[in-house]
Amino acid sequence: MKIYQDNIKKYTEEAEKLGQSLNRLSTLRLIVFLAMIIIIAFLANAGQMVLLLIMAPVSVIAFMALMKRYHQVSQENRTSVFLKELNETELQRLDGKLSDFDPGTEFLTTDHAYVSDFDIFGNHSLFQLVNRTTTESGNQLLAKWLSAPASKTIIEARQTAIKELSNDLEWRQSFQAAGMAFANKKSQYQKLLNWIKTPVQLLPQKIKYFVAAAFLSIAALASGVYYIINAAAPDWPRFIWPLAVVLFINWLILKKIKPIAEKIINNTHQNVKTLAGYHALIRKIETRNFDAAILQNLKTELSKAGYSAANEINGLKKILHFFQQRGTKQDLFGGNKFYPLINFFFLTDIYWIVFSEQWKVRNSAHLAAWAAAVSEFEVLNSLAGFAYSNPSFTFPEIKEAPYSIHFQQLGHPLLPEAKRVCNDFDLEGRGEIDMITGSNMAGKSTFLRTVGINLVLAFIGAPCCANTASVSSMRIFSSMRTQDNLEEGISSFYAELRRVETLLKLLEQGEPIFFMLDEMFKGTNSKDRHKGGFSLIKQLADLNAFGLISTHDLDLATLAGKHELVTNYSFNSEIREGEMLFNYTLTPKLCTDFNASELMKRSGIRVLSNIDGL
Repeated sequence: MKIYQDNIKKYTEEAEKLGQSLNRLSTLRLIVFLAMIIIIAFLANAGQMVLLLIMAPVSVIAFMALMKRYHQVSQENRTSVFLKELNETELQRLDGKLSDFDPGTEFLTTDHAYVSDFDIFGNHSLFQLVNRTTTESGNQLLAKWLSAPASKTIIEARQTAIKELSNDLEWRQSFQAAGMAFANKKSQYQKLLNWIKTPVQLLPQKIKYFVAAAFLSIAALASGVYYIINAAAPDWPRFIWPLAVVLFINWLILKKIKPIAEKIINNTHQNVKTLAGYHALIRKIETRNFDAAILQNLKTELSKAGYSAANEINGLKKILHFFQQRGTKQDLFGGNKFYPLINFFFLTDIYWIVFSEQWKVRNSAHLAAWAAAVSEFEVLNSLAGFAYSNPSFTFPEIKEAPYSIHFQQLGHPLLPEAKRVCNDFDLEGRGEIDMITGSNMAGKSTFLRTVGINLVLAFIGAPCCANTASVSSMRIFSSMRTQDNLEEGISSFYAELRRVETLLKLLEQGEPIFFMLDEMFKGTNSKDRHKGGFSLIKQLADLNAFGLISTHDLDLATLAGKHELVTNYSFNSEIREGEMLFNYTLTPKLCTDFNASELMKRSGIRVLSNIDGL
């Protein structure tokens, strides 16, 4: 899309200009620092105390102002770079180049109703195509949506929100860029949420610990000064005893609270960056007013009961950032090397533990809801980006009546538009089963996946790869990529039987389900496959099942059609001048061509024309 190309050019130029500004500010910062040292040294040496008292703070203020400006320009430069990068990723997605994106393989499970069959996760997957989240919780929520159809009410609310966000490219991209600075999809944020729920330990005795820390800190400092003053005395060892006694007491206290401190750090050390990401994303949400009810509700969640989620999260981030300077026994090379010395004298562990526990008491009931609100914003923003990049896709009408699927010019969203062949597909009414036959490589399995992946899009509130669409909200179940499991000693045939058994149990419960079966019982002999296939179709019809079946078995399709158990459709190919041609067009009735022998010949197999006479 031209808008992405224009944005890349725009943000590249911005980043270059800001980079030049950073270089100038860096040089100016060095000059000011050196000038400050020279002026202060000169005035001090000249005894100009009045000028020194004036110039010293002025110089420091000037230097700090330059530092602040440098930091501001650095952030602007980083944002421009992120905006350039995310526009580049949008072009990658449009070109079908998805290998650089997170495949979400951790969300793949063979026991799920459909995700392993429709390329929802994994390499070149729907997850890679739509995912624009930057937090671990946003990543997980998107995976959850892709794995479970929503209700009609929720789908329609999401559609409204996605349409609103889709039209605001600048805000969407600035929102995503805000999170990119702190992207961390392996943050183990659940540990943070679990820690928030644990009981406080020092807070009930806060006054006692604060008084002790203040008294012992003053005592340690005073005894330390006392020792330094007398360090040159002949009997200096006797002056170290007060300091040694105070530090020993401090050591005993720090030893007592050490497990509490290390537990806090171990449960939160990966999440300081996550909290910074939440803070940045919430600040962006606060800059915009929303019309969609779902977006308004999410924004309200971030400022409920007079609380500012951004301020509170930023407060926890600062507490934990300072506390991380401590390091832990497991993290021998982490932490600030000066922290143990400061802690030994001033018992800083006490303050950070109490501050973190105060935050827990104040916000333990809110953090999970705040994280959920930000995560939902991220997922809706991702789907809005997907919708904007695919303006020809359509938001489906979600029908009240069950058992209804209607698509016009339905295509596969993971195929490039230039290679995508679209077909109409309609299935209406409980008990309706379509059966698709076709030659090898003609497109049967791809069509099943096309229907499946578009239903997944429809049921999360996203637009479908079709000109028009209307569907009922229902569960999806597929059996297409059944595989052997050596670890469990399960053959592909038995794995398929287990899937079919699950399907039949679900159908018996009476819940609306759309099923898809690809090449039934391919792991057994042709006689049993034919008999078992027809028996299953008959059973599905008796259960008033609603779905799609693909097969190479023309005899099975003919028999099922003869008994009016299915409606037959097909994909066909032709061999013209020795070349095999596919049009990938769904047509009514049975397949009329065969190409397996031709494909075998092309693979070097000498196919015999007559085996009966051997």
